[in-house]
Amino acid sequence: MRLSGRQIGLLKEYMHDLVEQAKQDEATMQSFGYASQAYRSDQAISDLLAILDDRIESEGVQVGLSVEFLHQMWMLCNEANAEVEDTVWLKRNLDGEPATKSRVRKLTYHVLIEYLEHLPEEPSATDSNE
Repeated sequence: MRLSGRQIGLLKEYMHDLVEQAKQDEATMQSFGYASQAYRSDQAISDLLAILDDRIESEGVQVGLSVEFLHQMWMLCNEANAEVEDTVWLKRNLDGEPATKSRVRKLTYHVLIEYLEHLPEEPSATDSNE
């Protein structure tokens, strides 16, 4: 069930885009005098799955992602959720930084990538389509 290097690379690119988007949103909110609202790792994962759905629909064929990849990612994120949530909570509380959207996304995606990169290799039906 391990993802290919290409898939991991695309995920990292999408995750980076989401972190940068959150930083821009936070800067905009601060410029208007609004405080950042608390943000959770499950929200970061939901945002990742939403951008995956959008990108697969708009450019999936060009970058080599299938609709099955979205389902596979949903399943993997569901399996990883408790571990990701616990690790992000711990890291966030150890460093004492606020739970801003960009910080939580960065931590969540880092932990999720580590989880995905350490999955055991199992042959699956989707491997032959890559």
